[in-house]
Amino acid sequence: MHAWMNAEIDSRERSKRARLLKQAGFPQTKTLDGYDWTPLRFPVDYGRQALESLDFVEHTEDVVMFGPPGTGKTHLAIALARQACLEGVPTRFFTAAELVMRLLRANAENRLDRELSQIGRARLLVVDELGYIPIDEEGSRLLFQVVTNAYERQSIVYTTNIEFSGWGRIFGDPNTARRLSIDRTVHHGRMIRFEGDSYRKTHALMQ
Repeated sequence: MHAWMNAEIDSRERSKRARLLKQAGFPQTKTLDGYDWTPLRFPVDYGRQALESLDFVEHTEDVVMFGPPGTGKTHLAIALARQACLEGVPTRFFTAAELVMRLLRANAENRLDRELSQIGRARLLVVDELGYIPIDEEGSRLLFQVVTNAYERQSIVYTTNIEFSGWGRIFGDPNTARRLSIDRTVHHGRMIRFEGDSYRKTHALMQ
């Protein structure tokens, strides 16, 4: 009976992990195995071990991964978020453009509250490629709503190639950018800098 109960528990845990991975919406599978940490520059009070432990999720903190394209930001964000799923943490992954379009569509179809509620069930959000595409005023307002709802309730991992001082260009509204980056993210977040050349460029077939 004891063995049967353990087998049932293991089966349920496997099903839960599979469900969380599917719900997260990862565009590809990435892990920390063999990940190159050399381009990363951590804050003085925060390092690789703390990041890998996912303590920022436990403490409802944010992480901003900043650096040029192709330096491993998305890979690391996905790998950490997958690890969170495997540890039973509900997670959602979006590119910034995908998230804004999703919110705009939900708003147009009068189901924004339901969409925000679904996003709010995750303990960890990944907003990838913030700044790659400008966001209009309405999209900015909706994205800010997600961030506001997440404040001190969910952790957000951002990947971006634009420093906080340039976030006004992303949103087209310096006031929204200031509230998002300073009042929300800086208060409960850390920035990890990625340096070096683009991996894709360095390993491209066309040289």
